[in-house]
Amino acid sequence: MASIRERARGALLGLAVGDALGAPAENLTPSQIRARWGRITGFVAAEPAGTDDTEYTIFSGLLLARHGSALTPAHVEAAWHEWIADRAEGPFRGAGFSERGTLENLRRGLAAPISAQHRHAWSDGLAMRAAVCGVHAAGRPAEAARLAAIDGSVSHDGEGIYGGQAVAAGVAAAMGGAAPEAVIAAALTVVPDDSWTARSLRRAVTAAHRGERAVRTAVVIGGYPWTDLAPEAVALAFGAYAAADGDFRDAVLTAVNMGRDADTTAAVAGALAGATQGVAAIPPDWASAIGPVRGRCLPAMKGRHVLEIADLLAPGGDGTGTETPPARTPETVPAHAEAPPTPVAETVSAHTDAPPARTPETVPAHAEAPPTPVAENDRTGNGAPPARVPAGDEAEADAPPTPVAENDGTGSGAPPVRVPAGDEAEADAPPVPSPDWDGGTGTGTAVPSLVVPDFVPDTAEEPVPAAVQPAEAGGG
Repeated sequence: MASIRERARGALLGLAVGDALGAPAENLTPSQIRARWGRITGFVAAEPAGTDDTEYTIFSGLLLARHGSALTPAHVEAAWHEWIADRAEGPFRGAGFSERGTLENLRRGLAAPISAQHRHAWSDGLAMRAAVCGVHAAGRPAEAARLAAIDGSVSHDGEGIYGGQAVAAGVAAAMGGAAPEAVIAAALTVVPDDSWTARSLRRAVTAAHRGERAVRTAVVIGGYPWTDLAPEAVALAFGAYAAADGDFRDAVLTAVNMGRDADTTAAVAGALAGATQGVAAIPPDWASAIGPVRGRCLPAMKGRHVLEIADLLAPGGDGTGTETPPARTPETVPAHAEAPPTPVAETVSAHTDAPPARTPETVPAHAEAPPTPVAENDRTGNGAPPARVPAGDEAEADAPPTPVAENDGTGSGAPPVRVPAGDEAEADAPPVPSPDWDGGTGTGTAVPSLVVPDFVPDTAEEPVPAAVQPAEAGGG
């Protein structure tokens, strides 16, 4: 059986490996992946490297190494200023939409949780970095979920928080030696049962025994061109993990070949499987390809390696964070003693010394959070049944039709994106170009800003507008 240190290294190196494997496939459909590479079975980039997923994981890991379970929103906000907002930006300018929105709000003087009030607070940007909370709180899913919510309070809200909590709790359970079924149960326990995140996760793991196409069909929001939806990405990652029964190689490659936000889904699947099996399960040639991060998203993280973070966070590491940049900690923030580890079975729904994990009874309200769907087959947040998609490579057969005019998914009343029949149908609502940011692609080609386009749920494979296909930054 793997030791805690081996599981910690497996979780974070597994995350970085998944990130680097999935980056070239980000924003592609399975058919586009097959057309370019066949089935991806290893690195397809000449120089594999992690994206914002790995760099933000290191950032959050350093925060936990410094503050442990005493972490507060004030600590997180101060670190965002110290290490990101108040520094010169890297080529990808903080990376994903949720990070950009957060940085813009912080630079305007807004503090948490108001800093998270932007149009992308439900993204997978917290989920991509939340594995470190599970590594720190090994065997304590509720504590891991609590820490993830604190980390996310600066940048995320609603479903974006739930996605991060599910990942943190799952990794914590795996760190404690739980089997894949218990890992999934731990993730579901810390998020509201009627949330979009919980329903998508249940659909994914239920379909997992039928393979990756069934998983993708169960949760993907077809016709919606941006792929960083936390309920979708987290569900795809757990679906890949379940389909592989926790096997590292199979879990990561399943996530990569499903496309969508492939760097994040593969990173999360890699963290879950790496924590389950330990670092020895990662193929040596994959592990050796991962070096220190380049700082292209977060220059302050340049030169750091995920294994350094794993050793700081794992029980038995020095845990002092003495090598980290100093966070600007307000003197008025009281210290909290770190809760001792307890067995996984006792902590899935337990609450430690701090505010409880988000359960249906205890989740605090979030301002402007996306509406929570109420029907099992609804993935829009408005409670209406999803629209049926004509038969295609990934079409779903079980969803009843719904009037399009009432299901725009935004509350704006504008007509939603409609996906014509066929494997490669394009959404007919063009994206709104942004004059000042290329989404971290390095291409100079503008991609939509923080405005979220209308959508209706379906499961047809949809090609993403060309402006975002070369995406390299990924994540939230």
